[in-house]
Amino acid sequence: MRLLLVAAAVLAVASCASISLEDLEFHAWKLKFGRSYASPVEEAQRKLIWLNNRKLVLVHNMMADQGIKTYRLGMTYFADCSGNKQTNKQKKNLGCLGIFNSSITHRGSSFLRLAEPIDLPVSVDWRDKGYVTDVKDQKQCGSCWAFSTTGSLEGQNFRKTGKLVSLSEQQLVDCSGDYGNYGCGGGLMDNAFKYIKENGGIDTEESYPYEGEDGDCRYNPANIGATCTGYVDVKEGDEDALQEAVATIGPVSVAIDASHVSFQLYESGIYNEPECSSSELDHGVLAVGYDSEGGHDFWLVKNSWGLEWGDKGYIKMTRNRNNQCGIATAASYPLGGGVL
Repeated sequence: MRLLLVAAAVLAVASCASISLEDLEFHAWKLKFGRSYASPVEEAQRKLIWLNNRKLVLVHNMMADQGIKTYRLGMTYFADCSGNKQTNKQKKNLGCLGIFNSSITHRGSSFLRLAEPIDLPVSVDWRDKGYVTDVKDQKQCGSCWAFSTTGSLEGQNFRKTGKLVSLSEQQLVDCSGDYGNYGCGGGLMDNAFKYIKENGGIDTEESYPYEGEDGDCRYNPANIGATCTGYVDVKEGDEDALQEAVATIGPVSVAIDASHVSFQLYESGIYNEPECSSSELDHGVLAVGYDSEGGHDFWLVKNSWGLEWGDKGYIKMTRNRNNQCGIATAASYPLGGGVL
């Protein structure tokens, strides 16, 4: 129905004036994502960026069709955003892990790999086992760390109780400031795990819904959906250890470099960005599995940018390529789950 309304609106615009195909596409894109601008000047600037990104997408996808690229791009929510994250306030990942520093000493327990090597599954997808909630949308708030945190705890809670309960990201945004997080200004998953442990739990999403902005803490112990007794840090930069953790534990919180336009415009396929940093990380996501496709290994990653981004909110990120995008640099998962 929404697409029909968009199409009708575009046809109405086209009937009123002579308009180019590019203008029609831009107008349809604005309607699809509810985009509006403060002034005609800003709209002209954004449209120019959008047109440049449109060309980038077309050229990239031509190479994908020829097998030169392993993934495709699309005109996502970020299509009117430039590649300069310092000047682009509309990017949802801006400031998400603003306090991240790869030199920070991990304070969680260390992930102990199995003493005896075992044959890990060739592929894992915890969605099939009921460990993963629906894709969520952090909106215009740098709260990716909160979504990554709840995602891994939701999985461990399911593992312990057999019940999949959506947990409150908003509580983490509002209440974990004393543990080193900054709400919509950024945070870290390990800090959030520590808060949940010392707080005695986290409320359900239903009782403490997401608002996408900083607010006063409204935690209610009567509405706890899960608890946490600690957290475990996977060995830094070790993709083999991360694979073992994902295979044997469940969904794992990971930090990545999501600063590239190629990530923000990702649509499908196995994302492979050689310019990705393994140490300058700005986005928290959730590794929910892994697999291989066409001879290329990949991580299956749940994002928090809604269903309209990527492959229905997910991305396949290249695996076993020297920790590309830092996916194994700061991986961790919570201990516990369940309600005491």
